[in-house]
This record gives sequence, structure tokens and C-alpha cells, in this order.
Amino acid sequence: MPASYILAIDLGTSSLKLALVSTRGDVAGFATRTLPISYLPDGGCEQDPEEWWKAICSATRELVESKVVPVDDIIGISCTTTWSGTVALGGDDKPLMPCIMWMDSRGAPHIKKLFGGFPEVEGYNVPRLLKWIRLTGGVPGMSGKDSIAHILFLKNERPELYRATKKFLEPMDYLNFRFTGKCAASFATITLHWATDNRDLSKVQYSESLLQTLGVERAKLPDLLPAGSVLGPLRAEAARELGLSEKVQVVMGTPDIQAAAVGSGAVRDGEAHLCVGTSSWIIAHLPYKKSDLFHNMATLPSAIPNRYIVTNEQESAAGALNFLKDSLLFPADELNTVAPADAHQTFSTMAARIPPGSGGLLFTPFLNGERSPVDDRSVRASFVNLSLTTTRAHLVRSVMEGVAFNSKWLFGFVEKFMGKRVPEVTIIGGGARSDVWCQIFADVLDRPLRQVKDPVMANSRGAAFIGANALGKLAFDDVPALVPIAKTWAPDVKNRRIYDELFTEFLHVYRSTSKVCARLNRLSTSLETGTQESS
Repeated sequence: MPASYILAIDLGTSSLKLALVSTRGDVAGFATRTLPISYLPDGGCEQDPEEWWKAICSATRELVESKVVPVDDIIGISCTTTWSGTVALGGDDKPLMPCIMWMDSRGAPHIKKLFGGFPEVEGYNVPRLLKWIRLTGGVPGMSGKDSIAHILFLKNERPELYRATKKFLEPMDYLNFRFTGKCAASFATITLHWATDNRDLSKVQYSESLLQTLGVERAKLPDLLPAGSVLGPLRAEAARELGLSEKVQVVMGTPDIQAAAVGSGAVRDGEAHLCVGTSSWIIAHLPYKKSDLFHNMATLPSAIPNRYIVTNEQESAAGALNFLKDSLLFPADELNTVAPADAHQTFSTMAARIPPGSGGLLFTPFLNGERSPVDDRSVRASFVNLSLTTTRAHLVRSVMEGVAFNSKWLFGFVEKFMGKRVPEVTIIGGGARSDVWCQIFADVLDRPLRQVKDPVMANSRGAAFIGANALGKLAFDDVPALVPIAKTWAPDVKNRRIYDELFTEFLHVYRSTSKVCARLNRLSTSLETGTQESS
């Protein structure tokens, strides 16, 4: 019997990855495209959905024309995308503006206004907080980066656009709309709208009470379906653009976090995985609903039926290395510096030359603020303890170590949330390709680190597994045996003392600089808007 394949679409922040994956997890073909992103001076971050579609059509045709598998063997499409993005779909079924991305914090004032008020805990009105936690398991972050914050930003600051919007869609749900013509969201993608009752994972539904408090009309939100639902076949126009059959079935899918949780193979209760991509997170599956307001953590619906995941996420991980490359070491400016062809491999080679601890140089990776374990949109990154002996290699290794320290900070709260020690961690994502970074993570976390084979394919593999399950080709209990482990990295006990001491200083740096950053960012905003009086 010929193999069946899922077209797994992984839409990341800076790139698109497409893979043809068999229903048993074997990757037959792979294509990628880069994606532009716009950063705005007021905390905005946007991306053009039409660029997504063009990239998907181009990459799909590349795979189809390569004939790595017969086109008739492609039976399904399953998407995974960045989460907490907002596409405002107009009455003509076209976006009214670029997608508001997960890094966009312009909705923060509206969240604070809606959820503040005496008596308060952590900035939240207590009765409102308890109501939200009881129904949803969490509450919108004060950083303003959740989907509901984007919608409130548009409602309050661009009311004409809000009124003209037919549906607000997450990036994944917008792509599914382009495939099928149907507006729907999965139980997983809708979570960060914080408008659904998640107590019964078999029938997640909108809460009229929450919607009324938020002031958002139900008609502007998509219908809800389980992540493993089949949305329907490709519409004719989409099939022509992609070069696929109209018989191909489109699966609802999940955001990148839930897809990675499946693709890592760590799907049993209490197993944890670490993803190191542009951003980073630590996730574990759990069978129960729980919240930790003080560290912005809550269990959220998983892609696996009747299961939750607990997530602790940091905003900048491999993205901090990209910042180091593009903005500090090899900027495209009048000096005409040129980055190495494989900069990240070069960075790993450089970092390996520097002893653990980077000569006492410490980096904090808060380039775009943080949302967990502290919800602080104003804190910023820093190098601490630069000296005349600091080299580029020191900078590179300190960035890797700083990201690992932040992961250790997250990891500790995940273990406290679960009430038990996690014995080992699976690592995926682009950062997992670096041997030296894997060793750093193992040393800093003080845990064996299981490096998944082809770690950048974990999201795609997870999307394919979810698609295969929806189409009746795979059970989730089969997944762990289908995810190969390339290598296990053991912690080096010789490095324990230096990393424990540096981690303590890492926390001190955050506490010492957070208020300074808040004041500096207020000053920067006032200068940009012209409100600061000249001296």
C-alpha cells in the first residue's frame, strides 16, 4: 500500500517551513521561505498575510514539482503558525490591515483599564480575576500581547476598522480560511482571546458573560472546533494555486506551541520539552486545569483531546543571536560588514572556544520585554560586565548562556507548577542544532537533554501527526516511538558552580534594571512623540 502524506505548514515569525510528512512521521520533502516583518515605534509589530499566502503557494508548488511523492498521495493539509496574532478580515474576505503579531504590545493600556481596579492583585481587579480564572484558566497578560488586547486596541483606537471587520482570525485560522473558505478556530487557537469557557475540553465554547465584559461581539469571532477536526476539502481556487487536488482535506490544526508539544514526542503527562527558536518555551502535558497568576502561567487546551499543556515562554532566544548578528556584529550599514554564510554555525564554533561563564560577561535576553515568569513589557536586554578583554566570541557565548539562564528561570516555575521534578528535557527548534548550545542548556538546567533528530522539523512533524490523527491514520499514543532522538547531552558537573552563581546574578540584573528600563522607555516615548521639553 502506498504511503500517505500530510502537507505540514509551519508559519513562523521570520520564515515559512513546508514539509511533506508521511503519516508515520517520515519527512519526504522540505521547502522554506523568508518572511518580512515590520516593527513600529509605538510597540507595534505587523506582517502582511498576503506574503504568507504567496510564500505557501510558491513553496507548495516547489514540493509538488519536485515529485518527491506522487501528488495523489498527499491526503491532507495541517497548519501550525505563530500564536496570538490578529487578522482583521473585511466583508470582501480580504485583510483590512497587516496582521497584528504576537510581539505587538499596543493593546496594553486597554487591558490595564479593563482589568484594573480596587481591590487588586498583581494589577488585576480581584472579582474579575477570579471570574476569568474559573472559566478560562487564565487572564489576559498586562503586556498587551494577547489576541484580545489586539482587538481592544483596534476597537478603541481604530474604531472604523473595528466596525468594518467581519471576523478576527488567528494566523492559522486565516490560512485555513484561504484553503477552505470557512471561518473557524480550534479550541487551542482561540485561547488567547480569553473569551472561552475551557472547563470542559470536549465542548469549549464562548462565554457570553466574558464577551459582554470585554465588549466584543460574538459575531466578529469564528466558530469553534476541536483541533483534530477536519474542516473540509480544498476549495477549487486554492487547489489550483497550490497545485494540489481538491480532494485534499484541511485539518483544523494548532498554534506552534501545541504542534511542537506533539512533534517533540514528549506527549505523556509530566514530560517536558524545550523549544529554542526565535522565541523559546518550556511545555509539559497535564491532565488537569490549573493557574499561577503570579508568574503568568496557566494550563491551556492541548492538541491532544481532553489534555492540557502548561507553558512558560520567553520572547527572545535564537532571536537574540540574530540581533547580535544583524544589529551589532554584521549590520547592513555604511561599514559594509558581511556576515559569514552560515553565521549560526560560526557562532557555535566561536562559543566553543570560550570557557563556561564567558569570562564573567552576562547577557539578559529581554529584547522585546517579557511575559513570563514576569509580565514586564518595558524591561530590555543588556550585556553586563563588558571589559577591554571582551571579544566577539565572548559576546556570542554570553548570549547563548543568557538565553539558557532565562530558560532555567522558566523551568523552575514549571516544576513548581507541576509539583514534581522533571528528570529530563527534550530539546527542539533551530537552536537545538548547535552542539555547544545543547551542552550549555544541559549544564544550566542540570538535566539530561534529549536532542530530537532534525529538531527544526518538530513543528512540521507535530502538525503532520495532528493531521494524521484527524484523518484516522495515527493514534497519539504512537507518537513517542515515531520521534527519533539524535543524542542525549548529560550535564557536566564541573560547570555547575559557575552557572549556579551566574544564574543568581542573572536574577539580580533583572531586578536591578527593570525599573531603570521602564523609566528610559517612558523617556524614549516622550522624545519620539515630542512631548519632552528641550533642555
